Amino acid sequence: MRILLTGGCGFIGSAVIRHILHDTRHTVLNVDSMTYAASIEALENSPASEGYSFSQTDILNTEALDTLFQKFQPQAVMHLAAESHVDRSIDGPGTFVQTNVVGTYSILEATRRYWLKLDKQDQSEFRFHHISTDEVFGALGPNDPPFTETTPYDPRSPYSATKASSDHLVRAWFHTFGLPTFVTNTTNNYGAWQFPEKLIPLVTLNAIEGQELPVYGKGDNIRDWLFVDDHAKALVKAVERGKPGETYAIGARQPRSNLDVVQGICKTLDLLLPDSAGPRERLIRFVNDRPGHDFRYEIDPTHAEHALDWAAEHTFEQGLKRTVQWYLENRNWWENIRKRHYAGHRLGKKV
Repeated sequence: MRILLTGGCGFIGSAVIRHILHDTRHTVLNVDSMTYAASIEALENSPASEGYSFSQTDILNTEALDTLFQKFQPQAVMHLAAESHVDRSIDGPGTFVQTNVVGTYSILEATRRYWLKLDKQDQSEFRFHHISTDEVFGALGPNDPPFTETTPYDPRSPYSATKASSDHLVRAWFHTFGLPTFVTNTTNNYGAWQFPEKLIPLVTLNAIEGQELPVYGKGDNIRDWLFVDDHAKALVKAVERGKPGETYAIGARQPRSNLDVVQGICKTLDLLLPDSAGPRERLIRFVNDRPGHDFRYEIDPTHAEHALDWAAEHTFEQGLKRTVQWYLENRNWWENIRKRHYAGHRLGKKV
């Protein structure tokens, strides 16, 4: 299968490309505009693969997209390009509207123009796979059942609102125009090559350097965690098996409170790199909560597990150890990011 993938130099996109090229016979065109969070290094040896090609293109550039579609002749689109950090969406929501909403419209229309010119057989086999988040469903209370594919939308942040908008566009293009689209929604991802503004890499790097570890509120907000390599496998199975008009909620059944996660990172680092000053839990500091902080996210992945013949392979403890070990072994990568783009300061304090 020839797959046009947007956002392939991002955290999840690069994991998908690594999996495609290492474990499948598919070929991939990586379309990425190379924003602050993009990393060519995350592709590892992918650029040397015969099945890989790259175009530094903004998905808002409709003319460039039309050219890429005609040259590459994809049989599927995997749309991962997105602004994804909630705190940044509080500081600057406009960028999120442009990339997540207008950008999704742009790639949908480019896909539709291309798809309409295909013969009937190729049209029926074509897929547009939109990758989204569980945050579009809003927040769960302590005793609420996990999100499923039929949970009503209730986004609470500029980030989740723009992702919800993009999900609705994708479904509208299926129902109105017949474009064979489907959506996957997932939980919090973590793993190697994640930009260090997100919780697990941020806490890991601060703990390595002996800095304070800020935890919002009381640290009792709960997230359902999924190791990114497991997610990448699910996404490729989805583009291979996904049915137009469907939704697949992908998760690992591994909810943890933010405090549990931070304490787990501290304990893992204490084992891998002991600190002479003592256990790293001493560095934890509780800070004012961010505006609109959702209490709990959790997904019931039963439908996706059955439909895609997939289940997460890593426990949270296994994935966390692999992740922390990776950051210990790749200091040059994240130290350069901290010098050039993001020094580990708190974002999202605007109200």
